[in-house]
Amino acid sequence: MKQKQLGLTTEPGGTWVQVERAAMERWSKLAVSNSRAAAVMMLITSQMGRHNALVVSQATLAKMAGCGLNTLKRALGVLRDGNWIEVRQIGPTGTACAYIVNDRVAWSGSRDGIRYSLFSAAVLVSDAEQPDQSELGAQPSLERIPTMHPGERQLPTGPGLDPPTQPPLMGLEPDLPARVKEPHGPPD
Repeated sequence: MKQKQLGLTTEPGGTWVQVERAAMERWSKLAVSNSRAAAVMMLITSQMGRHNALVVSQATLAKMAGCGLNTLKRALGVLRDGNWIEVRQIGPTGTACAYIVNDRVAWSGSRDGIRYSLFSAAVLVSDAEQPDQSELGAQPSLERIPTMHPGERQLPTGPGLDPPTQPPLMGLEPDLPARVKEPHGPPD
């Protein structure tokens, strides 16, 4: 299965996540009592962004977890009821949701800024759910917007566009000094 992951301002903070020891012990008990829920929790945690959230459709999540939709829904119910995750519905049907991992269980990056009122999330998109599936990979490249990191300075390069011009406002014409050419050339 080909998948694309689009990080929307919350790309993962490295290739690891942290889990508190007590949460790991509870997670191992969850694996014994409901192995599918524990596996789904691990899957969501492995894909979440820096703010402990992942937006993904239930169909994609079920396919990644190797289970059917009903099994996935039961596992998500166990995780929600056990306070492992919070689920926020995206759109009216509830087939795509934001899954927010309890930050007392696992987190990616530093803990400051994890609390949210509006949250950011990593978005996981399956090509199978896209209406233009046959055209994926053939689209022209998106316009690249350069970003600057702290301490960097902008150095313009390339031909660029001419600076914008605007005619002066009536009565506010610029009074620039002018050089007058002597009619007979420079004095001797």
